Amino acid sequence: MKQIIKTALIIITAAALMPGLKAQEITQSALKALGAPNNPKVQVAWNRYYDWAGITDILKKLADAYPELATLESIGKSYQGRDFWCIAITNSKTGKASDKPAFYIDAAIHANEIQAVEVATYTAWFLLESYATNPFIKKLLDTKTFYIVPFQSPDSRDAFMHSPLSLRGGMVPFDNDGDGLMNEDPPDDLNHDGQITQMRIKVKGGRWKEDPDYKNVMVRCAPDEEGDYELLGSEGIDNDGDGLINEDGPGNYDPNRNWGWLWAPNYIQPGSVRYPFSLPETKVISDFLKSHPNILASQSYHNSGGMILRGPGTKEDSTYPQDDQLFDMVGKKGEEIIPGYKYMVTWRDLYVVWGGETEFNYSDLGIMPYVNELWTSFNMFRKSGAEQGGNRDSERNESNKFNKYLLFDEATVPWKEFNHPVYGKIEIGGLKKTFGRMPPSFLLEEECHRNMAFTLMQASFLPEIVIDSVSVKDLGNNLKEVTAAIRNTEPIPTRLAVDVANNITRPDWITLNGAKVISGGIKRNRFEDNITEQKNNPAKLILNAVGGNQTVYAVWIIEGNNPSSIVFNSVKGGSVTKEIK
Repeated sequence: MKQIIKTALIIITAAALMPGLKAQEITQSALKALGAPNNPKVQVAWNRYYDWAGITDILKKLADAYPELATLESIGKSYQGRDFWCIAITNSKTGKASDKPAFYIDAAIHANEIQAVEVATYTAWFLLESYATNPFIKKLLDTKTFYIVPFQSPDSRDAFMHSPLSLRGGMVPFDNDGDGLMNEDPPDDLNHDGQITQMRIKVKGGRWKEDPDYKNVMVRCAPDEEGDYELLGSEGIDNDGDGLINEDGPGNYDPNRNWGWLWAPNYIQPGSVRYPFSLPETKVISDFLKSHPNILASQSYHNSGGMILRGPGTKEDSTYPQDDQLFDMVGKKGEEIIPGYKYMVTWRDLYVVWGGETEFNYSDLGIMPYVNELWTSFNMFRKSGAEQGGNRDSERNESNKFNKYLLFDEATVPWKEFNHPVYGKIEIGGLKKTFGRMPPSFLLEEECHRNMAFTLMQASFLPEIVIDSVSVKDLGNNLKEVTAAIRNTEPIPTRLAVDVANNITRPDWITLNGAKVISGGIKRNRFEDNITEQKNNPAKLILNAVGGNQTVYAVWIIEGNNPSSIVFNSVKGGSVTKEIK
């Protein structure tokens, strides 16, 4: 046995000391697991979280490794000067990115929705690393475009990662308490342990006690039970001397209430701030979306709760029945792809949102949007809410058990005494900010992959137009009838119903080039005789949309025998050309 161990150590040491041996050459000897790219050009560990600089490095390496598939650009700057990166992914040899139906992904509009960035970046990595070997991915990138913006709040997410603060909004300063000062009273790491946890004070007759089964965890006492402690909130002192603690720190606004559809002022919708698009987090992204009208579907990543959300965000808003059918189809398939997640309508099943991104994308831009709330307690022990007990207390108990048996109490900080300038002798400790909303390392990659799979399914449903067949019938007197079958082979139409009803983008065009066109029109059935004739400019037929899995027929009467081509062109549905003789 000693000889075996000695031999193994020699081999390991030799491998480590070989100056020319690269990490990739070591990993190539391993067996590839199903569902993973084979020998990625860009090696990334997906069981950890990366800050803005780390994600920037990954994106740059991906763009350098796959120049024919990926383009990286900065689409704007954050308040503190960080780039909003967008990586556009498509096969440039099969057409320009702007000429294909596009799927848009963004993430982490809230700073504490930290894993959202990894899910978005994992999607970019997986698409690029799988293109050469996976036919499904290859077809996606040959026919579709992906625009991926991993950071919507790069400043505050970095602050979340590199400081003890637990942030939600961005870093634009605001005077939250109306004293004329900005961000002057944030929470404080009083005991300098790198964590901002909770404060408690020992009080006879308090309403809280230590959990007898889980150390460092506080639980509320039963109505007939006397406790030992009162909780005093997050660590902090009265920095500005106004008698309040932690009332004016950074990030106390909500970038996902600042969009320009049914926006409401702050007294109706807290966090909405001054006016729509007054924040860099929303202005930069909305400008990008408006300048890329080929985007037909979108996915935003938030956390947490295991939800697949769709609009509307308010009861006063509405969606179109034809679009509802598409939302339901995709959402219900998503529940199968991501176990424990539930498909929901925001205002009806969760809460009211005024001025949200989802509603802006749909109603202003004609985009089919979803929001996934990443991570669910189901993943801890693979138990449904009912199996956990069906209430918050039982769910909290499951979380404590998860921390004890799978995280080995890493999610909590032991309580320690501290002499507080206001409260006197207190104790500081309890739950870390990274527990509850974020998956642990061993479940992070699964979260990335399943949610990515949901978006790739959506993208595969984007319209794919083929000019199925062209027939030419001789009418005599040098006249001919040309009929072209224009077919959408996928479920999502070239324009959503909200787009058609509100003229968000122009109608689709079916153009016959090269021929002398006498008349032209559209018919919806190859067997019908009635044609909806277009009297003005019949060479370019105007069509509201090609529905999902639908075929329409373009008919022209032409004179002569000139070589011709048929071009279908849609803002959101892509472009295709067929030459005819």
